[in-house]
Amino acid sequence: MGDPAQTTKQYANKDLEQKKTWYSPAAEAYNKARPHYPKALIERVIELTQLDDDATILEIGCGPGTATVTFAELGFSMLCLEPNPDFCAIARRNCAKYSKVKIQTTSFEEWNLEAQRFNAVLAATSIHWIPPEVAYPKVANALQDDGALILLANVPAIPSYEVYQVLQEVYQVHAPSLSHYKGKENHEAELRELERIVISSGQFKDVVFEETDWEVTYNVDEYLTLLSTFSQYLELDAKIRNALFEGLRHKIDENFAGRLQLSNLSAFHVAQKN
Repeated sequence: MGDPAQTTKQYANKDLEQKKTWYSPAAEAYNKARPHYPKALIERVIELTQLDDDATILEIGCGPGTATVTFAELGFSMLCLEPNPDFCAIARRNCAKYSKVKIQTTSFEEWNLEAQRFNAVLAATSIHWIPPEVAYPKVANALQDDGALILLANVPAIPSYEVYQVLQEVYQVHAPSLSHYKGKENHEAELRELERIVISSGQFKDVVFEETDWEVTYNVDEYLTLLSTFSQYLELDAKIRNALFEGLRHKIDENFAGRLQLSNLSAFHVAQKN
């Protein structure tokens, strides 16, 4: 995840039709490889928002249902918006047993506002795809007067500096623009910056930020599958991406016996409607 303001500008400025199909080449890989949000983190969100069992949640950009399933398991009614048709098909498959979950193939921008209907609006690693001047006023209008905004974020596969030093040799050859190092502290600082963006919208108050991290071991196939789901890798020319991945595979096999122990960072922001 990059700087929130820059990331928001980068992706929000993409053509809406481009956004709708952006993840299609990696939809199944995304469903398979992207980590789910820790259950304890979700439980803390529910505690802070004080959502009743009969609460109704609007989810923006549900993807394949990575966060949706966890909330659905708790019994909430959910309307989930997802512009990518491939993601929608996977999300409907993943949520098939939850009768209170409805998934619409539409962008948040094009969605017909249902004013003051929802107890909470959820965006799980998705709010940066929408211009802030569109996202936050429309979210506020969709919420009931005591409603809450829930922003979730997952930053998977953060390498140690020692791992980075080995792998960056491959990046320097094939994709030097991706060779810079971002450790946990950098990601934490960027996640905290979201509070400023939320508050500056003028629509929300009382922002609470919390995070958790955990170690994960990936074999080389799992790691490369995960990388293939990130936007910066989707943007690469296919030949360059294939060469980069082959180089990474060789380095990981040679230096780490085909396995990497990396950090995952998950966080949330919860805010109340003004």
